[in-house]
Parts: sequence; C-alpha cells; structure tokens
Amino acid sequence: MDGMIAIKGGQFRMGSDRHYPEEAPAHDVIVDDFLIDETPVTNAQFAAFVAATGHVTLAETPPNPDDYPGILPEMIRAGSLVFTPPPGPIPLHDPFAWWSFTFDADWRRPLGPGSTIDGIEDHPVVHIAYADAVAYAAWAGKLLPTEAQWEYAARGGLDGRDYAWGDELEAGGRHHANVWQGQFPWQNLVGDGWDRTSPVRSFAPNGHGLYDMIGNVWEWTSDWYVDRHAASQSASPCCVPRNPRGPAEADSHDPCTPDLAIGRRVLKGGSHLCAPNYCQRYRPAARHPQPIDTSTSHVGFRCVAR
Repeated sequence: MDGMIAIKGGQFRMGSDRHYPEEAPAHDVIVDDFLIDETPVTNAQFAAFVAATGHVTLAETPPNPDDYPGILPEMIRAGSLVFTPPPGPIPLHDPFAWWSFTFDADWRRPLGPGSTIDGIEDHPVVHIAYADAVAYAAWAGKLLPTEAQWEYAARGGLDGRDYAWGDELEAGGRHHANVWQGQFPWQNLVGDGWDRTSPVRSFAPNGHGLYDMIGNVWEWTSDWYVDRHAASQSASPCCVPRNPRGPAEADSHDPCTPDLAIGRRVLKGGSHLCAPNYCQRYRPAARHPQPIDTSTSHVGFRCVAR
C-alpha cells in the first residue's frame, strides 16, 4: 500500500527491566511480517477521511450523562483535553495542573476555539479517541497495530537498545525526536525546534524507514492495558509467544475509578510532552494506559496492514 513500509517479521526482546515497572518483564516475542504507515496519520489525511465519511469524533460529541455518574450539568459539552503550561514550577503529582478540559477542542481546533489546523496539515492529527482511530483504519482498509507490532517496528532493528537510535537520548549531540527540553511542565526550551507537534518527517527515520515512532504524539495500539507484561512462558525457542495480544478488556479498567467501566488501551512512543524530569517514555519499550473515551492534544495514531 502507498505510504506504508514492509516490516519483515522476526523475534525480539519486548519490554524493559531497566525503566518503568509497567514495561517489565522484558521477554522474547515473535511477530510475523506486516505493513505499517511510514508516519502518523496527519491532519490532511484525517480530513480526507472525514470528508469521505462524515465521521464525527468523540471530542465533537457531548458525553452521555449515563456513562459518567455525577457529572456536572455544565460539563455535558463536547471538548477534549488540551495541554496548558503553568506559569512556573509546580509539583508533578497532579496532571490536571497542566491538562485543561477545553470545550470545543477537537481535531480541527487542537487548542480550542479560535485555533485551526491551517498551516499544520502535515502535523499528526490529535484529539483522537480510540474509536476514531479504529474508524479511520477501517475506512483505509487497515488495522491498528498490536503493541508487539508497534514496538518491533519502533526499534528499527536495534533490539534491546534504550532508544530507537541507540542508547543515548541525544546521541551525537543531536535531537532525534520531538520531545520536551527543559523543566516540564512550565519551561519548554524548544531545543528541537518545536513547541507542540511537528510536521511528520521532521527527524531522521529509524532503521526501518519509519518516522516519528518516538515523540511528537503518542500512538494508539489495539491491545488492552494492564500494568505489567505477562511473563514469557519459557526461555525455550519453541514456546516464545507469536503475535501476542494484550489482556481481556475486563482486566484493563482503572482501579482508581471503579464507578467507570471504561477500558484502557496501550499507547506507545511518547510525545512532545515527554521530558527527562517527568516522563521518560520516549523509548520503544515505554507504554502508557489511555481510557478509550479520552482524547488529548498529544495523542494520535498510525495503522498497519497484513
């Protein structure tokens, strides 16, 4: 397919035992051949999908009060989460200190009313909930990647390395992805040239010829999330999992919100908001849970095909 890269399947070491606990245990996995989009889906590509189908994203749809017990009446409006930097240093324990639910923020208006995608058509589309990504993939005759497919592709053949380009974040004194420089969330030094999202292909591709697998925007996968990888069945080559899938939906619910039966899918790749002092998830092994009913200004996606 046009705009896709053929990935030769193989065995690799998935996860990491050196970083965040949800990445462990590192274990061997086999994936079969697949195709994957060369870049994240862009604003221009998503606009073509909406023009062809009339799709309305979750961020453009007011929430159903029945799904959110106790929701305040004034919050029953369409919108999405937008990153809003505070004026100075703050404690890092409360993400809502820098995330604002912004009415009428969506893929067309990434920063809310008054913003536009004019001039950023080649940036990754954002404010995409899981169902929106699935709908686009179906229209394009594709799928969303599994976590194993995504991680295998992101590594670019560098099995077991911390980053998609080696073991140093700024190897060779260069920026290799759109991530945060400075003290998150208030001081963005913009050393890589980008304050928020960047055009796809702004940085060198990985060893498979794929762009923006790390940084820029988080990307949806099709796997449900739990806070630890399942241990590999055996060290024997005969028992290495092949094309593994995540857990069941029921296991993916957030234990901190028991009243909301909202499952969480795995995001991969980190974003332009990942920083050395807060979220060092600009690595292939890194993973993050995202409720399927949530969209933000730093989450997008790309697709795969067989």
